[in-house]
Amino acid sequence: MTAITIEALKEQQHIIQQQSESAGESTQSLPSLDEVEQILGYDFNNKRLLEEAFTHASLGLGFSNERLEYVGDSVLNLLFTKQQFFEYPDLPPGPLTRLRAANVDTEKLARAAVKHCLHRYLRHKKPLLKEQVFKDLLEPIIRRETLKIHPVTQLYEVCQKRNLKVKFVDLWKESTGFDVFVDDQLVGRGKCSLKKEIAHNRAAKDALDNILRILDEKDTNVNFVEERNV
Repeated sequence: MTAITIEALKEQQHIIQQQSESAGESTQSLPSLDEVEQILGYDFNNKRLLEEAFTHASLGLGFSNERLEYVGDSVLNLLFTKQQFFEYPDLPPGPLTRLRAANVDTEKLARAAVKHCLHRYLRHKKPLLKEQVFKDLLEPIIRRETLKIHPVTQLYEVCQKRNLKVKFVDLWKESTGFDVFVDDQLVGRGKCSLKKEIAHNRAAKDALDNILRILDEKDTNVNFVEERNV
């Protein structure tokens, strides 16, 4: 074995040792999950599941919450579907779908986590994650009585009544956003790096607000002219 090979092996061992020590330090500084069971009111038989659920991939421990997140999304969809199906027996599929989507949403779930202080136990090395979680996200679960018409649906309804053409331009891959044009005029923009659907909805909401404001101003001007001509 050559001297170069020996030095290379030593260097590799040194790197592995540093990574191991770093992982050990990270593990020691992680928040304890003992209180989580008290918050949830449930004792886990398999504590590993709880540990995985609160571990972000950025921590580099060889396991994370990604697979459980995949399962959790499906479970939440099923639970909300069942709950709403029986609570609103006369509600058609369209409104039921919007009601479920309004609750099974990244920001809505973040609100629930912050409300119960679960964000304190997140294990990660991603500063952006704190910005996503530490918001004033404490709105209650959306019910049929509080559910508003979806901004995309409302935008199309408003524009169709006035023979206005709506066009969404997908810029999500380039700038995590959407542009909205009405009769070839830019009227709205929306961005979200986490989820394309949220960016699309934000753009629709921005466009809707601007369109309603413009239409309101036009109606006000028309009424003013009519009053002067009386």
